Amino acid sequence: MKQNKLTLSVLEGRFGICKLETGSEIPEWVYGSSFLSITQTPEELSVVCQERSIPENIPAGALVEKGWSCLKVEGPLDFGLTGILAGISGVLAEQDISIFAVSTYDTDYILVRETYMENATRALEEVGYDILKSTTPELKTQGLV
Repeated sequence: MKQNKLTLSVLEGRFGICKLETGSEIPEWVYGSSFLSITQTPEELSVVCQERSIPENIPAGALVEKGWSCLKVEGPLDFGLTGILAGISGVLAEQDISIFAVSTYDTDYILVRETYMENATRALEEVGYDILKSTTPELKTQGLV
């Protein structure tokens, strides 16, 4: 039986996940992506961005995983909501589809290997999620385009 679930949008394009060495500066090339998430910890600097923004000549020691598609949970989401990522990741885990999640103030983004995206969207639709196809990611902060 289908349940009333959230709406997810499939963002256009391919995405990459990069790990740069501890203490690395944020590289200028990241700012060419209309989707960008930067996380810096004592152990690493992680960047998630559109694949087309990642140069071929990345620094030695950096790791890059290309070939990801992205689902956006349509929001904004209230901070009091619980189980959003658990519900989505649970459905995908049942299909043996791993994810890389990025959360922002307003919503969540779920990256899935491009080769599994069709199976992922089908599985989510089967349990009641609405899927909107081909949405262009837009950057709405500080003119970073």
